[in-house]
Amino acid sequence: MSKILVIFGTRPEAIKLFPVIRALQTQPGLVVRTCVTAQHRGLLDQVLAIAGLSPDIDLDLMEPGQTLDRLTARLLVGLGDVMDAEQPDMVVVQGDTATAMTGALAAYYRKVPVAHVEAGLRSGDIHHPWPEEVNRRIVAPIAALHFAPTQTAADALLRENIAPSTIHVTGNTVIDALHWTHARVAADPALGAALDPVVADCAGKRIILVTTHRRENFGDAMAGIARAIARIAARDDVAVVFPVHPNPNVVSVMDRILGDQPDIARIAPLDYPSFVRALGLAEIVLTDSGGVQEEAPALGKPVLVMRETTERPEGVEAGTAKLVGTSEDRIVSEIFTLLDDMAAYSAMARAHNPFGDGHAAARIAQTIAHTMAQAVAIAPAHR
Repeated sequence: MSKILVIFGTRPEAIKLFPVIRALQTQPGLVVRTCVTAQHRGLLDQVLAIAGLSPDIDLDLMEPGQTLDRLTARLLVGLGDVMDAEQPDMVVVQGDTATAMTGALAAYYRKVPVAHVEAGLRSGDIHHPWPEEVNRRIVAPIAALHFAPTQTAADALLRENIAPSTIHVTGNTVIDALHWTHARVAADPALGAALDPVVADCAGKRIILVTTHRRENFGDAMAGIARAIARIAARDDVAVVFPVHPNPNVVSVMDRILGDQPDIARIAPLDYPSFVRALGLAEIVLTDSGGVQEEAPALGKPVLVMRETTERPEGVEAGTAKLVGTSEDRIVSEIFTLLDDMAAYSAMARAHNPFGDGHAAARIAQTIAHTMAQAVAIAPAHR
């Protein structure tokens, strides 16, 4: 039996890894252990609850306002201690978080192979997204298995001289999670009931779903985003649904600029089923998130990305997403175009979603199981 240690710490990681964990648990020859760092506490726990996951190890490392260097140090030491106790045969990390980067580094220090889910995403700018772009680049030379969501991501790894035999194009597991959760909500509407009061308040309006939390947008850019939201919500036919990220750099700006403006439903972060329901109800999604750029097109929703660059260029190339930056006037203009020009809206809504078919987790689990079986088979020859 091979022990697989799956490490994650944030809500997006949990969303994208719960299908992988479930798929790994069905593979013969594997023992699956899970460790959460709780880099995000409350947001992480929401996903664990809906996915029915109870982590084997919980480091609970979240602290309000901790610096990146302090967080990184605590993660590296804590995850190292976990690996010393667990003695895994492989470590699985996801994406671009501090948890993923330090998990890979701690495994490398112990010569434990790493599997990287959602490998190969690159923006080409180490400060956008920050610090995620560098986190991904650190994991790449360490990982033994690279699960690229698209061929574009695989090509980026090849340009960095990653061995082709270690790269597997699987699709993105967020599509697996989205389809699973969307079906659950359809079968049991109570799962998305947290959104009921908002839906009632927005009756007869065209819903714009907004999410924003990127570090590189803190400050003046966040203020520009807030002013754009205010102008958009001033339209008679529009209601803005805005689950506000709890980071004080977001909350304080939105409180100051938006106040209690009507037709802006500033609400607490939604549990994942309610967020999936909100995606389904929205007409347009306005975001600086990475994962939302993948999720919204799967439901036929145009995505305007409030960033200058994206590590998910496939959406822009396919026409499902458009980079609009953080200029107040540009954001408003692009939203109004989609609201008022049906041809422009339809072109984005009907574009092909390039991020997967909902079977990525099964491909990943099968590849890991096959790799570990081969490692066990050849191990005596190396002794």
